[in-house]
Formats: sequence, structure tokens, C-alpha cells
Amino acid sequence: MRAVVYRGPFSVEVVDVPDATVVEPTDAVVRITTTNICGSDLHMYEGRTSVEEGKVLGHENMGIVEAVGPAVTRIQVGDRVSVPFNIACGTCRNCLTGWTSFCTRTNPTEGMDGAAYGYANMGPYDGGQAEYLRVPFADVNLLDLPAGTEHENDFTMLSDIFPTGWHGTELARQAPGDDVAVFGAGPVGLMAAHSALIRGAARVFVVDKEPDRLALARSIGAIGINLAEGDPVEQIMDATDGRGTDCGVEAVGYQAHDAAGEEHPELVLDNLVKVVRTTGGIGVVGVYVPQDPGAANEGAKEGRVAFDYGTFFTKGQHMGTGQAPVIRYNRQLRDLIIAGRATPGFIVSHELPLDGAVEGYDRFDKREDGWTKVLLHPGQAA
Repeated sequence: MRAVVYRGPFSVEVVDVPDATVVEPTDAVVRITTTNICGSDLHMYEGRTSVEEGKVLGHENMGIVEAVGPAVTRIQVGDRVSVPFNIACGTCRNCLTGWTSFCTRTNPTEGMDGAAYGYANMGPYDGGQAEYLRVPFADVNLLDLPAGTEHENDFTMLSDIFPTGWHGTELARQAPGDDVAVFGAGPVGLMAAHSALIRGAARVFVVDKEPDRLALARSIGAIGINLAEGDPVEQIMDATDGRGTDCGVEAVGYQAHDAAGEEHPELVLDNLVKVVRTTGGIGVVGVYVPQDPGAANEGAKEGRVAFDYGTFFTKGQHMGTGQAPVIRYNRQLRDLIIAGRATPGFIVSHELPLDGAVEGYDRFDKREDGWTKVLLHPGQAA
């Protein structure tokens, strides 16, 4: 089968790899209809992780079930499914308490809890930027979708970024009527803004410097804050008469940079501490890593990000962090899409065949104007 593999910094290739097959009785094989290039894939693409050369990439996947193991009883061949990026066993302590993103059984060799498809340090699993994908514990992990092709571009967001954006608002403990600050108008930030508005936010301020992304934020009713035009904290404080927002979402991560492009890993955390009111909440869904050899300072190289904890403490704020437990949210978000209340596919800018992945990675990584979300369709002719 054809698949996208990592070759080194700023290099991916579409090549033939061994076919995905049923290995364990609880496995399924999914024929991929849509797989996305995620903003977090760019950390690997830019050489800022320990991902090994030859890794099949891709953790945002959906498709049709082609085969199931003898122990699979809920999922059937022919089902249209969304594949959460988390790989969960469904029976460990974390899974049973709803934290499938921190499964203790599916990633035993990496020294961390939690596994995912095609990602650095998240286990030995191939990704789904390929024609087929092996899915462990299929009855646990696969979300059934209505048959056909309706809502394809909306449903493909259920594997990761829509639940991740929603998780950011959950971690921030957003309530109806809140003012919300979202830093980062990439796909996850836009999904956090979309989620906040669905959840009844009074106003959502979205901070970025890319005009095309800010335009998308405004298109759903959020307020775009261009950091290239001035201090985003001051802009939001002015708009809220000095009160600040009730909560905020960090959707940038460890490669945060200022308007001039200089990296400051603590920048967004500091800005959120400043802009969120006393006792307000901050949800951190931007990726941070334990080691980053390419970081801007020695502390950050060891995963130590020195943000303004003193002010955070003094203001009595609370913070939640970590990867989204997709299964906690994806069924409800699917039904919001079906009902027409959620339309996460609004962020899609480009749909390419699998062989277009090299161009897709390059142009998405360069933040070229209009390249906001790239979908790959393995069954589409080049």
C-alpha cells in the first residue's frame, strides 16, 4: 500500500510499505477515505521531535472498515468510522475513568502513558496517511458514522482537532456567557473558538498574525486579534474594559513565537496569565514536550518552560493540560455535526490525493496564505 513516511527534517515521501493487516484478534483494518495533515505533525516535519526515519505519519483518520479480528463484536466490515488519534485499551485505570489519552497499556516501551498513530514517542503504531490503517482494540476505539459521504470534511475533524479544541474549553472550565481568549488560529485554535461559541460564549477573541486564519475566525463570529498590530493582551484588555476574559485556551504550544518570528516558549502562557481574570481558567492543548533540543533556551531544551507562575498563583487561576481524550467527546460532537449545530469543516482549505502530501506538508508548514487545513484522500486520483 502507499503511505506517507518521514525521511528527515522538512522531508516526507509517499512510498510503498507493507499492507496493514489484522495482527491481534481485537484489531480492525480501515480503508482510509480522508486523513489530515495536523499542525502537530509539523513538529516532526521540522525535526523538532525524536520521530524515527521511515515512520508512517498521520493521526487524523477516517474511513471504511475492511477487515476485523475474531474478537471484534461491535464493529463490522463496511462500517464508516472515525478513528480517534488516541489508541486506548478501554480497560486500564485511566481508560475506565475517561482518560483514554493516557492509556497505561498501549505504549509500554516509551516510558509514558498514552499512544497514538504515526507520532513521535507515542508507540510503535503506523499512521493513517496511507491507503489502510490497522486499528488496535477496534471495538473501543472506532466511532461509527452514518453511511455514505455526507459531512466527510466535518467528520474528519472528529479524530483529533475538534475534540481537542473542545477539550481546551473544558480544561478552562468555560461557562455560558464567558468571554474567552484563544491564542493561536491554527486548526486547533479555530476548533477551540468554534467550540466556545457552541458552548455559549459571549465573545471569543482569537489571537494570531496570519490574516487568512484571522479571517476564518471572524467568519464564525469570533473577534480576530492581530498580534502584528500591537500587544494582544492590551488589545483584549481594551475590548473588555480592563476586566480581561473569563478563561482562555492555549492552542500554540512549545514553538510559540512573537510577531517577528522569534521563539519564546513561555510567551502564550504569560499572555494568558495576563489576560485571564483572577480565578479564571486556562486550558492548554498546544503541544509541549519533555525534551526539545532545538529550543530557544537551555531550560526549554529540557522541557522546562519558565512562565509567570507567580502571577498565575497570585491571581488564583487554574490550568488544565494534556492531550484530549477523544472518546469522551466524539459521539456528542458527531451528533452536533449531524444536527447542523457544528460545522468544523469550515477550516478546510485544500483536498489533495495522497501523492500530494509532499506539497501539502511544505506549503502548510510555510503558512502560505490560504493553506489553513490540508486533507488527503488516498482513493483520489493524482
